[in-house]
Amino acid sequence: MSDPVDRYSGLARLAMAGGTPLEEEGDGCFGAAAYDVDGDVPEAAVRASLGCGNPLAVADLRPGETVLDLGSGGGLDVLLSARRVGPSGTAYGLDASPDMLDLARANAARAGAGNVRFLQGRIEDVPLPDAAVDVVISNCVINLSPDKPRVLAEAFRVLRPGGRLGISDVIADEGLDGARRAAAEARVGCANGTLTVPEYRRALAAAGFTGASVTRTAPAGDGLHSAIVQARKP
Repeated sequence: MSDPVDRYSGLARLAMAGGTPLEEEGDGCFGAAAYDVDGDVPEAAVRASLGCGNPLAVADLRPGETVLDLGSGGGLDVLLSARRVGPSGTAYGLDASPDMLDLARANAARAGAGNVRFLQGRIEDVPLPDAAVDVVISNCVINLSPDKPRVLAEAFRVLRPGGRLGISDVIADEGLDGARRAAAEARVGCANGTLTVPEYRRALAAAGFTGASVTRTAPAGDGLHSAIVQARKP
């Protein structure tokens, strides 16, 4: 299977050229439809949205906070987060694709967002120090990782005590036939598989999170669902 970074770099170039990645990919259940975005958000950020929900709906961002978006893509969630935390806060976006980062930085410049920072790196190895952020968000990216427990451990590491995790992701039903599950994951672009609700809960607990909840939000077909995952660092 192709490297997700290569795939998303291609989608970023398509968005920068004025195309709509979702129309090319056919992932009808993903995108910016879950958001109420206005004309102040650059169109290219909306076009490049490949999420499976709206993590900001549960992140409860507050003025002055620092938020990190894992797999920030074209920067839509970062720009919306930056509005909520205000000029006294900071919104970080982390992405492995140089093309997505170029697109995100261009979108931030168009939006006049001075409180955003974009970092290049893998979500399994976040280039921030311990206890650096108040909130970690992510939108349909953790399923792309080959080491999901490491991603959650890194999210826990960079959160301050009392920090919050609020992410959207794709999950699978328990007991799903292996071949059917793999075919569904390939169809929606989950390059490295999905977790079930119990698997997600176990991974969160192993990382140190408490108060975990995994809530299905919409069917993605063939036993897959988009879901909101929430937890807290003690």
